[in-house]
Amino acid sequence: MRILVIEDEPKTAAYLKKGLEESGYSVEVANDGSHGLILAQEEDYDVIILDVMLPWMDGWTVVKTLRATRTTPVLFLTARDDVNDRVRGLELGADDYLVKPFAFVELLARVRTLARRGPPRESELIRIGDLEMDISRRRVKRGTTRIDLTPREFSLLQLLARRHGEVLSRTQIASYVWDMNFDSDTNVVEVAIRRLRSKIDDNFPVKLIHTVRGVGYVLEIKETA
Repeated sequence: MRILVIEDEPKTAAYLKKGLEESGYSVEVANDGSHGLILAQEEDYDVIILDVMLPWMDGWTVVKTLRATRTTPVLFLTARDDVNDRVRGLELGADDYLVKPFAFVELLARVRTLARRGPPRESELIRIGDLEMDISRRRVKRGTTRIDLTPREFSLLQLLARRHGEVLSRTQIASYVWDMNFDSDTNVVEVAIRRLRSKIDDNFPVKLIHTVRGVGYVLEIKETA
């Protein structure tokens, strides 16, 4: 299940991303309203968590514009516990409203409720050779063997699979999977790739994840001589 968090406060965004991923969700973060609206319009999400006060475009404008084309459930977050604000948000098309500071367990309960309200989505499958990823059900198989992945491993494999055949740098991977600026002194990407390979490749004759020295990593089926 995919969630978009549109939140400009870094600590709050990181807190939400970590908590939701640990609860089994795939999470993307946008740090301003304009970027968030683009993602919300171009990608399919089960729930959008939207802060009201955002740079470039406020939450009111985001949800009003989004509702012209999308019915994705929206949970508003705000520091203002004002009845008029809540009414305005709901009238513009938000589905729920939560005031900061909030307990994460309450936010999670509201997210689950909103996800059940959303329109059913057809299963999205990615197939590369004998690898099969069911994105909406978060299931991975090679042949008939089911492979259990952590949320982070699933996000990493999803990135590689969606862009299979394309070499991705460590910087690109770190930005997408960890939502962070890449630090050349850290080996977080290498460790994650090694762990993913141990599950995806080690027990199978055909290897899918390859290292391109000095560049990055690619998921592809290589021709054998």
